[in-house]
Amino acid sequence: MLNDIHIKETQYLFATPIVQQTAYWSSVKSRLGNSTLAVNFKVRHDSLYSGDLVNDTVESDILVTVQRIDNRHSIAYVPYGPEIEPDEEARGAFLEELSEVLREFLPRDCIMIRYDLHWESFWAHDHDGDMSPVEPSVASQEMRLNINTVNWNFRKPHHNILPTNTIFVDLTDAPDQILARMKPKTRYNIGLSQRKGVQVRFLHPDEILVWYNLYRETAHRNNLFVNDLNYFETVLTTNARQSSSPAEVFLLVAEHEGEPLAAMFQTITSHRSSYLYGASSSEKRNLMAPYALQWQAILNARERGCTEYDMFGISPGPDPSHPMYGLYQFKSGFGGQIYRSMGCWDYPLDEEKYQVFRSLEMNARGFHN
Repeated sequence: MLNDIHIKETQYLFATPIVQQTAYWSSVKSRLGNSTLAVNFKVRHDSLYSGDLVNDTVESDILVTVQRIDNRHSIAYVPYGPEIEPDEEARGAFLEELSEVLREFLPRDCIMIRYDLHWESFWAHDHDGDMSPVEPSVASQEMRLNINTVNWNFRKPHHNILPTNTIFVDLTDAPDQILARMKPKTRYNIGLSQRKGVQVRFLHPDEILVWYNLYRETAHRNNLFVNDLNYFETVLTTNARQSSSPAEVFLLVAEHEGEPLAAMFQTITSHRSSYLYGASSSEKRNLMAPYALQWQAILNARERGCTEYDMFGISPGPDPSHPMYGLYQFKSGFGGQIYRSMGCWDYPLDEEKYQVFRSLEMNARGFHN
Protein backbone atom coordinates (compact mmCIF):
# COMPACT_ATOMS: atom_id res chain seq x y z
CA MET A 1 0.00 0.00 0.00
CA LEU A 2 2.77 2.47 1.01
CA ASN A 3 5.90 3.21 -0.98
CA ASP A 4 8.70 5.77 -1.38
CA ILE A 5 8.96 6.06 2.41
CA HIS A 6 11.69 8.27 3.82
CA ILE A 7 12.60 10.64 6.62
CA LYS A 8 12.75 14.32 5.75
CA GLU A 9 13.53 17.54 7.55
CA THR A 10 10.51 18.72 9.53
CA GLN A 11 10.74 22.13 7.87
CA TYR A 12 9.54 20.41 4.69
CA LEU A 13 6.33 19.04 6.18
CA PHE A 14 3.51 19.77 3.76
CA ALA A 15 1.18 22.68 4.38
CA THR A 16 -1.85 21.58 6.39
CA PRO A 17 -4.73 23.16 8.30
CA ILE A 18 -3.89 20.89 11.27
CA VAL A 19 -1.56 22.99 13.42
CA GLN A 20 -0.32 19.92 15.32
CA GLN A 21 1.03 18.44 12.06
CA THR A 22 3.01 21.49 10.93
CA ALA A 23 6.69 22.38 10.96
CA TYR A 24 5.68 25.12 13.38
CA TRP A 25 4.42 22.54 15.90
CA SER A 26 7.57 20.47 15.43
CA SER A 27 9.62 23.55 16.34
CA VAL A 28 7.47 24.19 19.41
CA LYS A 29 7.91 20.64 20.66
CA SER A 30 11.64 20.64 19.92
CA ARG A 31 12.12 23.84 21.90
CA LEU A 32 10.25 22.22 24.79
CA GLY A 33 12.65 19.27 24.85
CA ASN A 34 10.97 16.62 22.69
CA SER A 35 12.45 15.09 19.58
CA THR A 36 10.38 15.05 16.40
CA LEU A 37 10.60 13.40 13.03
CA ALA A 38 8.80 13.77 9.72
CA VAL A 39 8.11 10.73 7.56
CA ASN A 40 7.15 11.13 3.91
CA PHE A 41 5.25 8.43 2.02
CA LYS A 42 3.16 7.71 -1.05
CA VAL A 43 0.07 5.51 -1.22
CA ARG A 44 -2.12 4.28 -4.04
CA HIS A 45 -5.37 6.20 -4.34
CA ASP A 46 -7.48 3.11 -4.96
CA SER A 47 -6.17 1.41 -1.79
CA LEU A 48 -7.58 4.24 0.32
CA TYR A 49 -10.97 4.80 -1.26
CA SER A 50 -13.38 2.02 -2.23
CA GLY A 51 -14.73 2.11 -5.76
CA ASP A 52 -12.00 4.54 -6.79
CA LEU A 53 -10.66 3.78 -10.25
CA VAL A 54 -7.90 6.39 -10.07
CA ASN A 55 -4.51 4.67 -10.37
CA ASP A 56 -2.60 7.68 -9.14
CA THR A 57 -0.63 7.81 -5.90
CA VAL A 58 -1.20 10.26 -3.07
CA GLU A 59 1.85 11.80 -1.39
CA SER A 60 1.58 12.73 2.25
CA ASP A 61 3.59 12.93 5.45
CA ILE A 62 3.29 12.64 9.19
CA LEU A 63 4.81 14.44 12.17
CA VAL A 64 5.79 12.22 15.10
CA THR A 65 6.87 13.39 18.55
CA VAL A 66 9.08 11.06 20.56
CA GLN A 67 8.55 11.47 24.29
CA ARG A 68 10.77 9.97 27.00
CA ILE A 69 8.98 8.04 29.75
CA ASP A 70 12.21 7.39 31.64
CA ASN A 71 15.86 6.73 30.82
CA ARG A 72 15.10 3.39 29.18
CA HIS A 73 11.73 3.84 27.49
CA SER A 74 10.00 6.22 25.08
CA ILE A 75 6.69 6.50 23.25
CA ALA A 76 5.84 7.92 19.84
CA TYR A 77 2.91 10.31 19.68
CA VAL A 78 1.17 11.48 16.50
CA PRO A 79 -1.01 14.55 17.27
CA TYR A 80 -4.06 14.73 14.97
CA GLY A 81 -2.28 12.66 12.34
CA PRO A 82 -2.07 11.27 9.80
CA GLU A 83 -3.95 13.94 7.89
CA ILE A 84 -4.82 11.65 4.99
CA GLU A 85 -8.14 9.96 5.85
CA PRO A 86 -9.05 6.69 4.10
CA ASP A 87 -12.51 5.22 3.74
CA GLU A 88 -13.71 3.51 6.90
CA GLU A 89 -12.99 -0.04 5.69
CA ALA A 90 -9.40 0.86 4.75
CA ARG A 91 -8.46 2.74 7.91
CA GLY A 92 -7.14 -0.14 9.99
CA ALA A 93 -5.02 -1.67 7.23
CA PHE A 94 -3.57 1.70 6.24
CA LEU A 95 -2.74 2.64 9.83
CA GLU A 96 -1.23 -0.79 10.53
CA GLU A 97 1.12 -0.57 7.56
CA LEU A 98 2.06 2.98 8.50
CA SER A 99 2.82 1.82 12.06
CA GLU A 100 5.13 -0.95 10.86
CA VAL A 101 6.86 1.55 8.58
CA LEU A 102 7.34 3.98 11.46
CA ARG A 103 8.77 1.24 13.68
CA GLU A 104 12.08 1.23 11.81
CA PHE A 105 12.52 5.00 12.23
CA LEU A 106 11.78 5.11 15.97
CA PRO A 107 14.23 4.58 18.85
CA ARG A 108 14.80 0.95 19.82
CA ASP A 109 13.37 1.66 23.26
CA CYS A 110 10.06 2.97 21.88
CA ILE A 111 7.29 0.80 23.31
CA MET A 112 4.27 2.12 21.39
CA ILE A 113 2.85 4.54 18.84
CA ARG A 114 -0.13 6.61 19.94
CA TYR A 115 -2.24 8.18 17.22
CA ASP A 116 -4.54 11.04 18.15
CA LEU A 117 -6.76 10.52 15.13
CA HIS A 118 -8.63 13.51 13.75
CA TRP A 119 -10.53 11.18 11.41
CA GLU A 120 -14.28 11.34 11.82
CA SER A 121 -15.59 8.81 14.32
CA PHE A 122 -17.27 5.67 12.99
CA TRP A 123 -20.20 6.57 15.27
CA ALA A 124 -20.27 10.34 14.71
CA HIS A 125 -23.78 10.29 13.26
CA ASP A 126 -25.32 7.59 15.46
CA HIS A 127 -27.53 10.01 17.37
CA ASP A 128 -30.61 12.21 17.08
CA GLY A 129 -30.15 15.94 16.62
CA ASP A 130 -27.48 17.40 18.91
CA MET A 131 -27.47 14.46 21.29
CA SER A 132 -24.21 12.69 22.09
CA PRO A 133 -23.50 9.65 19.91
CA VAL A 134 -23.84 6.33 21.70
CA GLU A 135 -20.47 4.63 21.33
CA PRO A 136 -20.27 0.85 21.60
CA SER A 137 -18.04 -0.96 24.10
CA VAL A 138 -14.27 -0.62 23.85
CA ALA A 139 -14.07 -4.20 22.59
CA SER A 140 -16.48 -3.37 19.76
CA GLN A 141 -14.57 -0.20 18.89
CA GLU A 142 -11.31 -2.14 18.72
CA MET A 143 -12.93 -4.78 16.55
CA ARG A 144 -14.17 -2.07 14.18
CA LEU A 145 -10.76 -0.46 13.62
CA ASN A 146 -8.88 -3.76 13.43
CA ILE A 147 -11.06 -5.11 10.62
CA ASN A 148 -8.82 -5.93 7.64
CA THR A 149 -5.61 -5.67 9.70
CA VAL A 150 -3.11 -8.50 9.90
CA ASN A 151 -2.00 -8.25 13.53
CA TRP A 152 -5.24 -7.04 15.16
CA ASN A 153 -3.05 -4.78 17.26
CA PHE A 154 -4.85 -1.45 17.76
CA ARG A 155 -5.99 -0.68 21.31
CA LYS A 156 -8.19 2.08 22.68
CA PRO A 157 -6.41 3.80 25.61
CA HIS A 158 -8.18 4.80 28.80
CA HIS A 159 -8.44 8.45 27.79
CA ASN A 160 -7.85 10.85 24.93
CA ILE A 161 -5.24 13.60 24.89
CA LEU A 162 -6.42 16.24 22.41
CA PRO A 163 -10.14 17.08 22.20
CA THR A 164 -12.20 14.61 20.18
CA ASN A 165 -15.19 16.90 19.67
CA THR A 166 -15.10 20.37 18.20
CA ILE A 167 -17.17 22.90 16.27
CA PHE A 168 -16.21 24.33 12.89
CA VAL A 169 -17.63 27.75 12.00
CA ASP A 170 -17.96 28.50 8.27
CA LEU A 171 -16.21 31.80 7.47
CA THR A 172 -16.98 31.95 3.75
CA ASP A 173 -19.95 34.27 4.22
CA ALA A 174 -19.97 37.96 5.14
CA PRO A 175 -19.79 38.87 8.87
CA ASP A 176 -23.50 39.75 9.06
CA GLN A 177 -24.38 36.31 7.67
CA ILE A 178 -22.07 34.60 10.17
CA LEU A 179 -23.82 36.54 12.92
CA ALA A 180 -27.22 35.53 11.54
CA ARG A 181 -26.35 31.83 11.93
CA MET A 182 -25.50 32.25 15.60
CA LYS A 183 -27.95 31.59 18.39
CA PRO A 184 -29.85 34.76 19.41
CA LYS A 185 -28.29 34.80 22.88
CA THR A 186 -24.77 34.67 21.40
CA ARG A 187 -25.51 37.55 19.01
CA TYR A 188 -26.98 39.52 21.90
CA ASN A 189 -23.96 38.92 24.13
CA ILE A 190 -21.54 40.02 21.39
CA GLY A 191 -23.48 43.25 21.01
CA LEU A 192 -23.79 43.72 24.77
CA SER A 193 -20.04 43.39 25.30
CA GLN A 194 -19.41 46.00 22.63
CA ARG A 195 -22.02 48.40 24.05
CA LYS A 196 -20.52 48.04 27.53
CA GLY A 197 -17.12 49.11 26.25
CA VAL A 198 -15.24 45.80 26.08
CA GLN A 199 -12.32 46.20 23.69
CA VAL A 200 -10.17 43.50 22.12
CA ARG A 201 -6.53 43.98 21.19
CA PHE A 202 -3.49 41.90 20.29
CA LEU A 203 -0.95 41.32 23.04
CA HIS A 204 2.78 41.68 22.41
CA PRO A 205 4.94 38.74 23.59
CA ASP A 206 6.32 41.04 26.31
CA GLU A 207 2.79 41.21 27.73
CA ILE A 208 2.39 37.46 28.12
CA LEU A 209 1.93 37.77 31.89
CA VAL A 210 -1.44 39.37 31.16
CA TRP A 211 -2.42 36.05 29.60
CA TYR A 212 -0.71 33.89 32.19
CA ASN A 213 -2.40 35.51 35.16
CA LEU A 214 -5.82 34.94 33.58
CA TYR A 215 -4.84 31.40 32.61
CA ARG A 216 -3.73 30.45 36.14
CA GLU A 217 -6.95 31.88 37.56
CA THR A 218 -8.99 29.83 35.09
CA ALA A 219 -7.02 26.64 35.72
CA HIS A 220 -7.35 26.92 39.49
CA ARG A 221 -11.05 27.72 39.20
CA ASN A 222 -11.63 24.57 37.14
CA ASN A 223 -9.09 22.29 38.87
CA LEU A 224 -7.00 21.92 35.70
CA PHE A 225 -3.31 21.15 35.25
CA VAL A 226 -1.24 24.36 35.05
CA ASN A 227 1.42 24.60 32.32
CA ASP A 228 4.38 26.80 33.15
CA LEU A 229 4.95 30.18 31.57
CA ASN A 230 7.72 28.88 29.33
CA TYR A 231 5.25 26.63 27.53
CA PHE A 232 3.11 29.54 26.38
CA GLU A 233 6.11 31.75 25.61
CA THR A 234 7.34 28.99 23.30
CA VAL A 235 3.95 28.62 21.56
CA LEU A 236 3.77 32.37 21.00
CA THR A 237 7.33 33.09 19.89
CA THR A 238 8.28 30.05 17.79
CA ASN A 239 9.00 31.06 14.21
CA ALA A 240 8.59 28.58 11.34
CA ARG A 241 8.01 31.10 8.56
CA GLN A 242 10.78 29.63 6.38
CA SER A 243 9.14 26.19 6.41
CA SER A 244 6.56 24.63 4.10
CA SER A 245 3.97 24.58 6.88
CA PRO A 246 4.25 27.71 9.03
CA ALA A 247 1.62 29.02 11.40
CA GLU A 248 0.58 32.47 12.49
CA VAL A 249 -0.03 32.76 16.23
CA PHE A 250 -1.88 35.61 17.91
CA LEU A 251 -2.55 36.35 21.56
CA LEU A 252 -5.72 38.40 22.03
CA VAL A 253 -7.12 40.01 25.18
CA ALA A 254 -10.55 41.49 25.90
CA GLU A 255 -10.38 44.40 28.34
CA HIS A 256 -12.73 46.79 30.07
CA GLU A 257 -11.30 50.10 31.21
CA GLY A 258 -7.83 48.57 30.99
CA GLU A 259 -8.72 45.49 33.07
CA PRO A 260 -8.05 42.13 31.33
CA LEU A 261 -11.18 39.97 31.39
CA ALA A 262 -10.51 37.23 28.83
CA ALA A 263 -7.65 36.14 26.59
CA MET A 264 -6.94 33.48 23.98
CA PHE A 265 -4.33 32.00 21.65
CA GLN A 266 -5.39 31.91 18.00
CA THR A 267 -3.53 30.06 15.27
CA ILE A 268 -3.84 30.26 11.50
CA THR A 269 -2.66 27.36 9.36
CA SER A 270 -3.62 27.14 5.70
CA HIS A 271 -7.36 27.87 5.39
CA ARG A 272 -8.15 27.17 9.07
CA SER A 273 -7.99 29.29 12.18
CA SER A 274 -8.07 27.56 15.57
CA TYR A 275 -8.94 28.68 19.07
CA LEU A 276 -6.04 26.98 20.85
CA TYR A 277 -6.10 28.10 24.50
CA GLY A 278 -8.46 30.37 26.41
CA ALA A 279 -8.77 31.96 29.83
CA SER A 280 -11.14 34.33 31.59
CA SER A 281 -11.48 36.33 34.78
CA SER A 282 -14.11 35.82 37.47
CA GLU A 283 -14.60 39.60 37.52
CA LYS A 284 -17.18 41.53 35.47
CA ARG A 285 -18.62 38.38 33.93
CA ASN A 286 -21.79 40.34 33.15
CA LEU A 287 -19.83 42.19 30.42
CA MET A 288 -19.58 39.00 28.30
CA ALA A 289 -15.93 39.60 27.36
CA PRO A 290 -15.36 36.04 25.99
CA TYR A 291 -18.02 36.70 23.34
CA ALA A 292 -16.28 39.88 22.16
CA LEU A 293 -13.00 37.96 22.13
CA GLN A 294 -14.30 35.13 19.93
CA TRP A 295 -16.01 37.50 17.54
CA GLN A 296 -12.80 39.46 17.03
CA ALA A 297 -10.90 36.19 16.46
CA ILE A 298 -13.43 35.24 13.79
CA LEU A 299 -13.03 38.61 12.08
CA ASN A 300 -9.24 38.29 12.32
CA ALA A 301 -9.41 34.86 10.66
CA ARG A 302 -11.59 36.14 7.81
CA GLU A 303 -9.24 39.07 7.18
CA ARG A 304 -6.40 36.58 6.74
CA GLY A 305 -8.29 34.46 4.24
CA CYS A 306 -9.45 31.59 6.44
CA THR A 307 -12.57 29.70 5.41
CA GLU A 308 -13.20 27.91 8.72
CA TYR A 309 -12.74 28.50 12.43
CA ASP A 310 -12.08 25.60 14.78
CA MET A 311 -13.55 26.19 18.26
CA PHE A 312 -11.36 23.33 19.59
CA GLY A 313 -12.95 21.26 22.29
CA ILE A 314 -16.50 20.66 23.53
CA SER A 315 -18.47 17.88 25.19
CA PRO A 316 -19.93 15.31 22.76
CA GLY A 317 -23.42 16.75 23.22
CA PRO A 318 -25.68 18.76 25.55
CA ASP A 319 -25.06 16.63 28.63
CA PRO A 320 -24.99 18.83 31.78
CA SER A 321 -23.03 16.14 33.66
CA HIS A 322 -20.10 16.27 31.26
CA PRO A 323 -17.10 18.34 32.50
CA MET A 324 -16.94 20.19 29.16
CA TYR A 325 -20.65 20.98 28.99
CA GLY A 326 -20.03 24.67 29.72
CA LEU A 327 -17.76 24.85 26.68
CA TYR A 328 -20.46 23.13 24.60
CA GLN A 329 -23.01 25.74 25.64
CA PHE A 330 -20.68 28.64 24.88
CA LYS A 331 -19.16 27.43 21.61
CA SER A 332 -22.29 25.94 20.05
CA GLY A 333 -23.86 29.38 20.17
CA PHE A 334 -21.53 30.59 17.38
CA GLY A 335 -23.43 28.67 14.73
CA GLY A 336 -20.92 26.07 13.60
CA GLN A 337 -21.14 22.35 12.87
CA ILE A 338 -20.11 19.73 15.40
CA TYR A 339 -17.32 17.40 14.33
CA ARG A 340 -16.57 14.22 16.28
CA SER A 341 -13.24 12.47 15.77
CA MET A 342 -11.85 9.04 16.68
CA GLY A 343 -9.48 10.15 19.41
CA CYS A 344 -6.47 8.20 20.67
CA TRP A 345 -5.47 4.74 19.44
CA ASP A 346 -2.38 2.81 20.48
CA TYR A 347 -0.20 0.47 18.43
CA PRO A 348 2.05 -1.45 20.86
CA LEU A 349 5.59 -2.19 19.71
CA ASP A 350 6.52 -4.07 22.90
CA GLU A 351 3.44 -5.80 24.29
CA GLU A 352 4.75 -6.51 27.79
CA LYS A 353 6.05 -3.00 28.40
CA TYR A 354 2.95 -1.49 26.83
CA GLN A 355 0.74 -3.27 29.36
CA VAL A 356 2.83 -1.88 32.21
CA PHE A 357 2.58 1.63 30.75
CA ARG A 358 -1.18 1.24 30.28
CA SER A 359 -1.64 0.25 33.92
CA LEU A 360 0.41 3.18 35.16
CA GLU A 361 -1.42 5.60 32.89
CA MET A 362 -4.81 4.51 34.16
CA ASN A 363 -3.78 5.71 37.63
CA ALA A 364 -2.66 9.12 36.33
CA ARG A 365 -5.60 10.08 34.15
CA GLY A 366 -5.52 13.61 32.80
CA PHE A 367 -6.36 15.88 29.90
CA HIS A 368 -3.38 17.58 28.25
CA ASN A 369 -1.65 18.14 24.96
